[in-house]
Amino acid sequence: MAWRYTGNQMKCWRIKANVTHEELAAAANYSPDTSKSMEQGVRMPTPRALDAADVLCKADGLLSAGKDYLQREKFPARAQDFMEREREAISLWWYEVTLIPGLLQTRGYARALIENRYPPLDEETVEERIAARMERQAILTERKPPVALGFVLYEAVLRSPHADVEQLRRLLEVSRLRNVELQVLPFERAITAALMGPMVLLEAREHEQSVFTEGPFASELSTEPEVVSRVAGRLSMIRAQALSPAESARFIERMVDAT
Repeated sequence: MAWRYTGNQMKCWRIKANVTHEELAAAANYSPDTSKSMEQGVRMPTPRALDAADVLCKADGLLSAGKDYLQREKFPARAQDFMEREREAISLWWYEVTLIPGLLQTRGYARALIENRYPPLDEETVEERIAARMERQAILTERKPPVALGFVLYEAVLRSPHADVEQLRRLLEVSRLRNVELQVLPFERAITAALMGPMVLLEAREHEQSVFTEGPFASELSTEPEVVSRVAGRLSMIRAQALSPAESARFIERMVDAT
């Protein structure tokens, strides 16, 4: 909201001062498309852009003052609603088919994922997102009362190149927490529902349930009863096929011993 409001103010002042996109972009040393995306709230207006607009549009410091109210978002826009639900959850069930869930990642694993994405992120954003991901893990131990957390990981998650010994040991460490249940779904037990992508089922204090599904280019957060029921059913099927928590711990321990 702060992005959109500040961007809109840039646009209003620019129009009032009869300044073109091209003139403002040149003054701030940005492309016209970048300047336009800031006005539209797609990009965060930068301090440089606000200061240039303030001078060019003779805003007498009113645009530059907006710098104090802008903060770089820690997460991609499509994930922010899910993170808010995660913070409010009293229980959460998470199934992953290719990646370690963010709540269970080591810093090294998180860095490997965040640094190696396309389009690439600048170093500041990489560090912010790694720190934010680590902050989210407070849900494991710091919430009162504890949040009931369940995770089912397809075996491919554990076999990925980034799942090193440190990461596997982290999974074992988390699995020993009283409020966490961790299961492994071996290759030979995979069912069709387990190959349809990751899914998360969350329950809020008011017992409202929501589900989050994510793909490479789109994600969906839904509270529609039909969607919640469908995801809950798939999760139940997957959990029934997965190894028990004790069997899963032994499965991971054998992988650690073999490395």
